Amino acid sequence: MIEKNSIEHEKAVLIGVINREQNEEKVSEFLDELEFLTYTAGGEVVKRFVQRMDVPNPKTLIGSGKMEEVQAFVKANDIGSVIFDDELTPAQQRNIEKLLRCKIVDRTSLILDIFAQRAQTSYARTQVELAQYEYLLPRLTGLWTHLERQRGGIGMRGPGETEIETDRRIVRDRISLLKKKLEKIDRQMETQRGNRGALVRVALVGYTNVGKSTLMNVISKSEVFAENKLFATLDTTVRKVVIGNLPFLLSDTVGFIRKLPTQLVESFKSTLDEVREADLLLHVVDISHPQFEEHIDSVNKILHEIGCSDKNTIMVFNKIDQYRHEVIDSDDLVTEKTERHFTIEEWKRTWMQRVGDKAIFISALNKQNLDEFRKRVYDEVRDIHVTRFPYNNFLYPEHLDEY
Repeated sequence: MIEKNSIEHEKAVLIGVINREQNEEKVSEFLDELEFLTYTAGGEVVKRFVQRMDVPNPKTLIGSGKMEEVQAFVKANDIGSVIFDDELTPAQQRNIEKLLRCKIVDRTSLILDIFAQRAQTSYARTQVELAQYEYLLPRLTGLWTHLERQRGGIGMRGPGETEIETDRRIVRDRISLLKKKLEKIDRQMETQRGNRGALVRVALVGYTNVGKSTLMNVISKSEVFAENKLFATLDTTVRKVVIGNLPFLLSDTVGFIRKLPTQLVESFKSTLDEVREADLLLHVVDISHPQFEEHIDSVNKILHEIGCSDKNTIMVFNKIDQYRHEVIDSDDLVTEKTERHFTIEEWKRTWMQRVGDKAIFISALNKQNLDEFRKRVYDEVRDIHVTRFPYNNFLYPEHLDEY
């Protein structure tokens, strides 16, 4: 029996490009995230390559000199995958595969691969398969060596059909079938949501790996799968939660990420119906992450895309136990104080002050400030409930601490 620690991970190298839209610091952040994605997919990053160029090479994305450097490293170190942070065109992918003779993966296909690994239910698997086929369709030519061969023989005479045309037709048919299957499941799920009655609905949203599932487990006392990897949760989980004597429905949704593939946004839009139909959003943020403000912007952008940017939202800043700020030495007269040096108390006096009582600072793992969190959620849910059912508002006191 092989022990877990002895399992060999596939060796991979990462490639990023510095250009007008993303500077060196930004590319470093993206590659950190790409490395975490690679680890989640079961790979081990052994080297990073970064090239500065204003205009990407239309044939291979990076320049010929850098490509030769990558080629030599891949050959010398038995590299299984070369992973690009930017999405490759079908032509670029084919050209690079010919040069490097190993698996060529971009951020989109890597995320799709992780989703395929993580999908547990039939619904999630169908959504991921649809996204994969839509990504695959324009790239089919890279998978075949018999593209121009015509079918012939009995029953096949006439203008015929090339193999690639046949394959494209098969993929299009499969996409059409999967879309119909999803429509059917969507109708079933819509019926399920309708059967839940008039309970207030609360949805956890946020960047991937910010602790949504851990928070879900703490609040609902359930066992939703939680792990320190990206996209640990794909399937929406809904639990009935009672705070005081006030019941409501709490749903845990798929995490978002920067540069989220368009195919996934489209195929998972139905899953995000839980977010659309929610009365209250709990936007969970990993405040210990150096780029948490960018994560907030990424989530808000996707919420805007699905028409949920104006929903009642509480900002839940999680992982305060892991937050560390940089300290400037008292003798240092050169270093200028930046956001990296802010304590949590100093952060509260920045733009977060405008959020007011819609911001809560907690640690779901260590259960810090959860009483304050429950009280805040209770007050919000109570207000929604009283508005919806004004005739029975005497059942619920103004604040949780009145129990």
